[in-house]
Amino acid sequence: MGSKRFLIIATAAVLALNCYAPVALAQTGTSTAKQTDEGARAEHAASVLREIMEAPDQSIPEALLKRAYGIAVIPHVVKGAFGIGGRYGKGLVAQRNADGGWGTPLFIQIGGGSFGLQLGVEATDVVMVFTNSDGIKPLLKGNLKIGADASATAGPVGRKAEVGTDILLKSAIYSYSRAKGLFAGIALDGAVIQLDDDANKSVYGKESVAADVSKPKVSAAAMGVVQPFLRALQKYAPAEVPKTSRKQ
Repeated sequence: MGSKRFLIIATAAVLALNCYAPVALAQTGTSTAKQTDEGARAEHAASVLREIMEAPDQSIPEALLKRAYGIAVIPHVVKGAFGIGGRYGKGLVAQRNADGGWGTPLFIQIGGGSFGLQLGVEATDVVMVFTNSDGIKPLLKGNLKIGADASATAGPVGRKAEVGTDILLKSAIYSYSRAKGLFAGIALDGAVIQLDDDANKSVYGKESVAADVSKPKVSAAAMGVVQPFLRALQKYAPAEVPKTSRKQ
């Protein structure tokens, strides 16, 4: 009698595990696939920044990047997703820490607006350089509407172009686009950039994470996902080293 009861319980346990296993595997697979998607996004954003900065005499001025308060890269912004004249795309943004290094990148998305692209262009890569906290603060709080929350203008082009303090004060955001091999400044009037809560939750375990979160507070797995983008920022937009006077 006891052995029969044990056999019934064991059989029920095996059946339960068999029913649960596919569900658990499906959930794990979904999470892994999601993180793989975000990793690909980080890789693509890094590639866009690298290709733009390595284009001879047609890149974002190095002086502007060194003084940048924040940088966003949104690869492959497509036309028509938000109706006539609309655009939509997903990318990443990062803000500098107090020490000049780059904080934890956040996943973002852009929608709406008329980007004034060339006739016939269906997709473009977009880069935004934030020159002060006024431009990036609304985005880190949830969303940023270009023109209402902060001004954005087409950025100057040329690796060695002079970027004085007066230029930095003219706009909170300088924006650029690359389409069909052509790179130039671009106007983003009416565009709305917001945090991608789903992507941030998938990678970091929560929807919102501060842009200047220190690395020890972020898991190694999460940092691994965004590392390509972070490395690109560190290479092409290092902190500006203050000039010190030499002793005579």
